Amino acid sequence: MMTDPISDMLTRMRNALNAKQTFVIVPFSKFKMEILNTMKKSGYIDDVKEIGESPEKIMKIKLKYSNSGKSVISGLKKISKPGRRIYANQNSLPVVLGGLGVAVVSTPQGVMTNIEAKKKNIGGEVICEIY
Repeated sequence: MMTDPISDMLTRMRNALNAKQTFVIVPFSKFKMEILNTMKKSGYIDDVKEIGESPEKIMKIKLKYSNSGKSVISGLKKISKPGRRIYANQNSLPVVLGGLGVAVVSTPQGVMTNIEAKKKNIGGEVICEIY
């Protein structure tokens, strides 16, 4: 049994990036799909697709690399964990690498980046940082 599926997804992506793979496959969930769509909008992954029917539904994530073959993502860090949830209001949202990265935040208005949440003046649970 998996206790933290988000952390598992980030670890699979990190491992695939280190192995220079173009795709990574993870089990499907709506919340993970929202996180991946946020990453896609921010330009950190190329595409994400749902494959199959539930209960064996999966997501195929197309990873993004530069022309020189270097990964666009240099770091994925899980912030909020099952044993210790991290929440931030609109004034204390994290700034990742001086604004070069983004934090994914789960807010009452949906999953978005820290930059979007700051513009909308809302806070929420800080899920992960991407840089």
